[in-house]
Amino acid sequence: MLQEDRSGRFGHQREHAALLTFGQFEGPREAGNLEAHDLAPAQDKGRIVKARAPHGRQCHLARIPDGLRVAAPCRLGEAAVGLVLRSTLFAGPLFAGPLFVWLGLRHGALIMPDKRASAQNAKNQAARLLAWYDVYRRDLPWRAPAGSRQDPYRVWLSEIMLQQTTVAAVADYYRRFLARWPTVEALAAAKQDEVLAAWAGLGYYARARNLHKAAGVVAREWGGRFPETAEGLRALPGIGPYTAGAIAAIAFDAREAAVDANAERVLARLYAVETPLPAAKPILRAHGQALMPAARAGDFVQALMDLGSAVCTPKRPQCRICPWADYCEAARRGIAESLPRKGAERVRPLKRGAAFVARDAKGAVLVVKRPEKGLLGGMLEPPLGPWGERFPTRAEALLQAPFDAGWKKRAGIVRHGFTHFELEIEVYAAEIAARPKRLGALASPRWLDASALRAAALPTVMRKIVAHGLDDGGPLFAQAKSARSR
Repeated sequence: MLQEDRSGRFGHQREHAALLTFGQFEGPREAGNLEAHDLAPAQDKGRIVKARAPHGRQCHLARIPDGLRVAAPCRLGEAAVGLVLRSTLFAGPLFAGPLFVWLGLRHGALIMPDKRASAQNAKNQAARLLAWYDVYRRDLPWRAPAGSRQDPYRVWLSEIMLQQTTVAAVADYYRRFLARWPTVEALAAAKQDEVLAAWAGLGYYARARNLHKAAGVVAREWGGRFPETAEGLRALPGIGPYTAGAIAAIAFDAREAAVDANAERVLARLYAVETPLPAAKPILRAHGQALMPAARAGDFVQALMDLGSAVCTPKRPQCRICPWADYCEAARRGIAESLPRKGAERVRPLKRGAAFVARDAKGAVLVVKRPEKGLLGGMLEPPLGPWGERFPTRAEALLQAPFDAGWKKRAGIVRHGFTHFELEIEVYAAEIAARPKRLGALASPRWLDASALRAAALPTVMRKIVAHGLDDGGPLFAQAKSARSR
């Protein structure tokens, strides 16, 4: 039973028979005077109590999915006892909600689910986040105005571009793509080289090839209509589980959890998930799915992303203005900034090689086309030698050159990081009076003048190499030495 103290607050009577059986009971934290919002389940307010085990043994509460709390088992003789307490305050003079006690064997976690409270908790959290989003949503070029229906083509285009790429890097590319190819039919009708050239500099070029292929499927096989389910969307080239969920939710309001890096951070902190990434990904997605509201699923997905971008930032999260501050377990424990945990970083191997930049008397530069499959597939590049653990000697490099010329090695190196390895390139340059007649060993050789070179499908690393070969002073690394000894 409850008794009123002098300040008008309610405290739990310690002499309750059940509490005497299982250990001393600590009352809730300072709850303040009873107000309307106090009628919510106690776990919504973080007021779950602890049970103190006899003889100094402590039962610890832990948060598990869906807002449930569970006491880790404590040894009492030959049995393990878990105590889950939930207090629900409602209209009436002096009232204590039900006290749930669960007894089990000595092994295993002890869980007392409360589906109704859990569902209500998720509903409250979703409503609070959406209210925040209605005020603070980001103005992004691919987002429809509030209350307007999203264009599936624009959502798909933006989500493909945003794969492993920041919003800041994508915005201008998105605007240019949309201006040039305003519909999926227009994109499908474009040549792949045009799409690759427009994509150049955005990285992860397989995305551009898959984008063009998927546009063809939607335009020619599906009548220009995108599938409305995540399962249907995954049939398109370049769309995995996350992207399919994001498009389905944002474009079609499907209840699909799309958990990007920002959302992962928010959910890891909200539930204090200490499992390191990437092992934590399915756990975090399950949490996100459990929070999805019945309506406005697309807004909820974008709100979660915006919350991670603007408030729940990697460093110095602004917990005081977070709409979920009252629910956040990591903030309660003081560990928010340390989450999500990251697994040990893999050491990326270093590859080295030589590149050959040839310029003719008219200023045109020789480029070739990479194989369609594999790294930077279908993109243009200057002729390259093989990549290995060391740079080739001068004699070895001249044997790798595309033709005989007065090749001179530029000072310094070009350095570039790929997802799985680092690359260092030494650049050999040659000025030639006439173009060689025989270039049969090269794949689709072509000579590009300055204007064509600027518009060509050259990935960033290849642009660095060409710039280094044409510039007597060299680029950023002109005077730099190799990061590792040769």
